[in-house]
Formats: sequence, structure tokens, C-alpha cells
Amino acid sequence: MQKISKLEMLPYRVLNKRYWNDFTTLFGERGACGGCWCMNWRVMKAEFEQGKSGGNKKKMQELVDSGNRPGIIGYNQKQPIAWCSVAPRNQFPRLEKSRVLSPVDDLPVWSISCLFLAKQWQRQGLSSRLLLSAVDYARKRGASIVEGYPFEPTTNDLPAPFVWTGLAVSYLKAGFVEIARRSATRPIMRLHL
Repeated sequence: MQKISKLEMLPYRVLNKRYWNDFTTLFGERGACGGCWCMNWRVMKAEFEQGKSGGNKKKMQELVDSGNRPGIIGYNQKQPIAWCSVAPRNQFPRLEKSRVLSPVDDLPVWSISCLFLAKQWQRQGLSSRLLLSAVDYARKRGASIVEGYPFEPTTNDLPAPFVWTGLAVSYLKAGFVEIARRSATRPIMRLHL
């Protein structure tokens, strides 16, 4: 068992029908980034691109309305300030097809596929705390391994939308370790619970 960080978790709620309005408030009219609505890894590329004009939001709402729990919303008091997509890896078909992020082994893992922080909350060290909250949620749902696919930039001047899978340094602070790297900038990191 790996050592889990001593950072404090970010208070969170699991996205369900009750918290749908918090989710849409956080994501805003643009769906976090260009109509994504956190559907990038959940559908294949052509379907994702077609859904940017509203279809991705509709698909996410259908997912939530069906009883699926696709991730967690982080809060500052009652204000939604962060999102983390975390679910069993098999819920991300596009991730399964990725050459760089394809499965490392046959172990059942939960995947963290997206981190989103409201603009005013970025660059404050909250990503690691959000990751701990995602790990807590996955553990409570029976996960034994949580896996993430952060970005490791080669420059310090990278806009936030380009790091929507999180930064490797945030994962390290949360106790994750690198287990594979098929691209210079995309490690695969795990935390064994």
C-alpha cells in the first residue's frame, strides 16, 4: 500500500441529479472548455466533436439522470469551485483506445480523466486536494487502484485549458507514483489503496 498524502481533502459532493445545477454553474455556458462537458473520454472523437454545440451537455445530463455518478464537485463552503471526473476505467471508451494511455495491465482501475477548477481558484494548490477527494470517493465505491493521466509540460507558459487532466506534480503531492510513460509529456500515475 502506498503512502497517501497528508494534504487535506477538498470538501466534495458526488455529481447526481441533486447537484446538477452546481455542475452547470461551475462549467458555465462554455461547458468548462469549448463545449466539452467532460465527455471527451466518454465518447469517441467524432461524437464528441459533434456534441460541442449542446450534445455533450445533454449526454452528461442523461448519464447523471440514469443514476451514473461520473465524478465529484469540489466546494468552498457552498460554492462549487472544482470538478474531477473519476469512474471505473471501462466507462471511458476513448481512453481505452488511446495509444499513449492504453491500459498498462489487466488490473481493475478507477480513472481520473479530468480536473477543472473555476478560474479564480486556479494556481492555488487545490488540484492535489481535489485528487485526494477523488481517491476518497473511489475508495468508498470499492476501488483498490486509482489511476490518472496528467500532463507534464515542457514550458511554464501553458494555458490552463491545456492541462485538463491535471499536472504530474499535483498527482505526486497527492501520493501517486508514475507507472508508465509512452510520451514525454504524458505519464500514467497510480495510487494503490
